[in-house]
Amino acid sequence: MNILLGYGITNKEIAKKFAPCVIFDDSFKTKSKDEFNNLLYPANLLSQFLKEHKVSTIITSPGIPPYNPMIAQSNPISEYDFFASCMPYSIFISGTNGKTTTTQILGHLLEKFGAVCGGNIGTPLAALPQNAKIWILETSSFTLHYTKIAKPNLYLLLPISEDHISWHGSFEAYKEAKLKPLLSMQDKEVAILPASLKNHPFCKKSLATLIFYKDSKDLAETFKIDLEKINFKEPFLLDSLLALSATKILLNTLDYALLNSFKIGKHRLEEFKDKENRLYVDDSKGTNVDATLEALKRYKDFRILLILGGDDKGANLEPLFHLAKDLNIKIFAIGTNTKKITSLALRFNIECKPCYTLENAMPLLKEEHNLQSVALLSPAAASLDQFSSYKQRGELFVKLALKP
Repeated sequence: MNILLGYGITNKEIAKKFAPCVIFDDSFKTKSKDEFNNLLYPANLLSQFLKEHKVSTIITSPGIPPYNPMIAQSNPISEYDFFASCMPYSIFISGTNGKTTTTQILGHLLEKFGAVCGGNIGTPLAALPQNAKIWILETSSFTLHYTKIAKPNLYLLLPISEDHISWHGSFEAYKEAKLKPLLSMQDKEVAILPASLKNHPFCKKSLATLIFYKDSKDLAETFKIDLEKINFKEPFLLDSLLALSATKILLNTLDYALLNSFKIGKHRLEEFKDKENRLYVDDSKGTNVDATLEALKRYKDFRILLILGGDDKGANLEPLFHLAKDLNIKIFAIGTNTKKITSLALRFNIECKPCYTLENAMPLLKEEHNLQSVALLSPAAASLDQFSSYKQRGELFVKLALKP
């Protein structure tokens, strides 16, 4: 019998494929069944159920935090562990920012070699073909926290900065989750890692071949990649270099033309203009401080009208304000951390308007927007306090920007 904790995208696909399962979720109020004959139980019934039934496997949705009562009662595994025995050659991609883009680029480069993309990118492992030659998996720190068996054959790690602190409990715990695969990897397996992590105990214990990089230039030099032949700018340059480095390791090839044919996904530093030719940038996928810092650096020569805020997951926002105080910037604060942002702006002497919602912010921003400014949605925060996803937040930003 398979028991699933949480009924999000990941577990819904497992439940569909391996029905009937027993599913516990905090949102269930009474016992019921779904269309696949899976049993749906309220979370508070888990303890009694475990006492009364023999259980073969318990799998948790990655988003359920370790302090949730269901976790303490059951010691579950991740979806990665559930599929560990049938995983083909696997590439895990993780880090604080750029995971999705790096995964998509590498999928683009390796598609003709039988690779498919999944994981946190939106396709659960249960929906991936097991006869694929390569799985390229965008891998979150949540998934890694619960993974005990599965490991990558090749691990690409983007730089790490504070994120999901309220979920993990500390930055050190977040960092350990990101480096956890190194402890399972074997000789001849390869990990490409930020040089700042070189002295971490997990790196010292790993049996894998570890390749460290300081920045994009350093990574390009290590793999003899010609930066002049790449069309991407930061932060996408590093994403593309990591993907290209993987193809050098796997195939000993560097296909610049194929790389440059890749198109960056929506809601990540996506530029557009209104009828008055004013520049807007949808960076709704910029859900943490590091992402927003990169956005501010890109537009530092403009007057920046920054929409900032949401659920910051307990992260330290001060690095943003240290950079912003030296820029020509005005902040329009939205989301549940509006007061926190307003307080920091006052402390750093940065112009800030508390707006609380995107609908309140956009008319005020548009009043000040001109051809010398850029309207930038880069929230440094998750969207779930007010939206269903960063996608919905970005789409509303675009709609309001183009509204007459």
